[in-house]
Amino acid sequence: MLSLALSAYELQTPHGVARVQPRPVKQPAGALVLGHGAGGSVGVPDLVAATVAARAEGLTVCLVEQPYRVAGRRRQPPAAHLDAAWLAVVAQLRDGMIAGLPLVVGGRSAGARVACRTAADAGAVAVLCLAFPLHPPGRGDDPSKSRLPELDAVRVPTLVVQGERDPFGMPPAAPNREVVPVPGDHSLRRVAPITAAVAKWLASAPWRGL
Repeated sequence: MLSLALSAYELQTPHGVARVQPRPVKQPAGALVLGHGAGGSVGVPDLVAATVAARAEGLTVCLVEQPYRVAGRRRQPPAAHLDAAWLAVVAQLRDGMIAGLPLVVGGRSAGARVACRTAADAGAVAVLCLAFPLHPPGRGDDPSKSRLPELDAVRVPTLVVQGERDPFGMPPAAPNREVVPVPGDHSLRRVAPITAAVAKWLASAPWRGL
């Protein structure tokens, strides 16, 4: 089922050039588009684990580097810029290599927030969140700092894989949202439980075969 990765390529967005690293499979059943965390890369352990799980379940994966990271900056721009760049990339992918495939969007940390905020506009059938930053560390008792509304706004099936000791908090489960605690903190470096959780969720997804 698995095929060789294609070379990375660049796409224009309203806020600069983004980079896509495709990880295709033969005869894909769907596509998973993943974004990185704030100041991070697409090569971190949890994104790699999710990629391995998704490809094993028959999904082509596209790892997206936001324009600010492609330009060599670590400080991320405003949320509106991140969302607009992400949607521009997704739209071009849907016109190209993942055309016609059911789309799962996701990412780790800040990338998970982008995926949640844009899920409806992207036409996603599901959302995968790795290390969703529910609140800033030490601010869990301040409702004004909660990012839970971003999760609650998602109307499609959602998986949250969260470190048991994550200082950014543990999101609650909900009727349309599964939360899987795994060993670790916000970095999620133990790949085996992440791979297992993502693979199980994708295998049971109701959108498969659409």
